[in-house]
Amino acid sequence: MIRSGNGGRGAATFYREKFIAEGGPDGGDGGTGGDVIFIASPHLNTLSAFARRRHWYAPHGQPGSGKQCFGKDGEDLVITVPCGTIIRLRETSEIIADLTEPDQRVVVAAGGRGGKGNVRFKSSTNQTPRQFGPGERGVEMALKLELKLIADVGIIGFPNAGKSTLLSRLSMARPKIAAYPFTTLEPQLGVIERVDRTLVLADIPGLIEGASAGKGLGHQFLRHVERCPMLVHLVDGSEGDAEELKTRIAVLNRELERFSTLLSGKPQLIVLNKVDARPELGDIASALAADLGQEVLVISGVSGQGLPELENRLLHLVSPSGSRA
Repeated sequence: MIRSGNGGRGAATFYREKFIAEGGPDGGDGGTGGDVIFIASPHLNTLSAFARRRHWYAPHGQPGSGKQCFGKDGEDLVITVPCGTIIRLRETSEIIADLTEPDQRVVVAAGGRGGKGNVRFKSSTNQTPRQFGPGERGVEMALKLELKLIADVGIIGFPNAGKSTLLSRLSMARPKIAAYPFTTLEPQLGVIERVDRTLVLADIPGLIEGASAGKGLGHQFLRHVERCPMLVHLVDGSEGDAEELKTRIAVLNRELERFSTLLSGKPQLIVLNKVDARPELGDIASALAADLGQEVLVISGVSGQGLPELENRLLHLVSPSGSRA
């Protein structure tokens, strides 16, 4: 719930000073209420602050006073959100703003204008006006914030495929890494930095069979993949033959399609992880690539084997404009 500030009440006063009997009206205007402004920050990647605070109110404008003193304007309430935040009306889901660029800002609720003081109503036929403006009320509305992370490459895969380890090896990101499912409870971002360009990676957690129907955590995070022009489909290659790995890939792709046809049409780079635990994984990858009719890379997130090749391939496939080359 947000609310912009109310406008301050105008003053209905008259000038008073010794030896001046009829000084005339001198009531000042009220101040304008503060706006509610949302601004996108590249330094945030979650909306967790809004779980702790549900009401955001901008200050009201101050009332006017005598001697034509205007009331002080209420300060604007600036709310910082991650890039990729969609602001909707809660009741209708109507989109108010989609903040995709760093430092992009939008006034969601304008503050009420201050009321006029009685000096504004003075005229040749009304020399002692007692009218004043009460000030406009601010705007109150219930909002729904939805985050779709903006990344060049989305890393998808079943739990324990090694997504967090891969992200930490390719970038300076330090996600939580442990040998149990659902270690990562929110999407993580990392950046591959080269002299001439950068590439933003997103680790999308919690995908299991049935994720599109709400199982696991994937239904909370699949929307983040919608903005990624390309996906890295990371597969645990420590066990299973080519046919079994193909089945796992098909299961996850089916979840993407059920969630959104937009996701099912995104280009994927299939990557088999954990070659350090299975030296014959290269041969299995060749058989899988022939069966799928697409490129399959082999890496080890732990030892680093194949990571330079993967990084170069991603930089080649994703153009600097964010589209697939």
